[in-house]
Amino acid sequence: MEEVTLQQLLEAGCHFGHQAKKWHPKMKPYLFDVREGIHIFDLVKTKAGLEEAAKFLQGLTKSGKTILFVGTKRQAHDPIQKAARETGMPYVTHRWLGGSLTNWDQMQKSLKKLSDMKSAKSRGEYKKFTKREQLLLDREIARLEKLFGGITGLTKMPDAIFVVDSKKESTMVKEANSLKIPVVALADSNCDPDPITVIIPGNDDGTQSVEFIVGYIGQAIKEAQSKAVKPAEEKTSPKSTKPDGSTGSEEKPS
Repeated sequence: MEEVTLQQLLEAGCHFGHQAKKWHPKMKPYLFDVREGIHIFDLVKTKAGLEEAAKFLQGLTKSGKTILFVGTKRQAHDPIQKAARETGMPYVTHRWLGGSLTNWDQMQKSLKKLSDMKSAKSRGEYKKFTKREQLLLDREIARLEKLFGGITGLTKMPDAIFVVDSKKESTMVKEANSLKIPVVALADSNCDPDPITVIIPGNDDGTQSVEFIVGYIGQAIKEAQSKAVKPAEEKTSPKSTKPDGSTGSEEKPS
């Protein structure tokens, strides 16, 4: 990965925080100043957090781990979806449903329902229903696709979660914490850093800022995937050895 520069972070607007009156006091170590009533991030801290996050997620990726991308706010929707699809990782961009992690059995049932309905439709099984019934079935598929389409391939708990705006996604963060799933987050000046495993302190509202941070993380994961550990080829089992040290393949004397 190319080293991120302070100039890049500045041009992307990563330094803008929220109004000073809306800050979270525990974010103070990551802030540089207040200008015109707006908190300004210390971009040296933002750079360090971004590079630490990239390194952490790369390590998991090289080991074949699964990272769940989460970003349901408007600014995060497209960047999160793009990065997740390019890396083949699961994602949530519509709405986080409470219990998605802590009630995993129910989540698996919902995913199976979506899969079964899509399969039935592709096989033409819904043609026997009336037009109205088919319309209702299509609407249900669309609803489930919107909610779960990005995680249909998730067959087990994610090994880590990358999220934009940990405050907005606080329900998800609490679930992850309860299950000891690491959380990597782009967090603004109004977020509580304590529940976050690796924090990227910065603007989580600006479109350019979100695109830059998410894009960098996505690229880091793609790079790690190209260097991921691959299963070793099966070795041919050694020939059996006799007590005298000879192998079982030797011919017997005539």
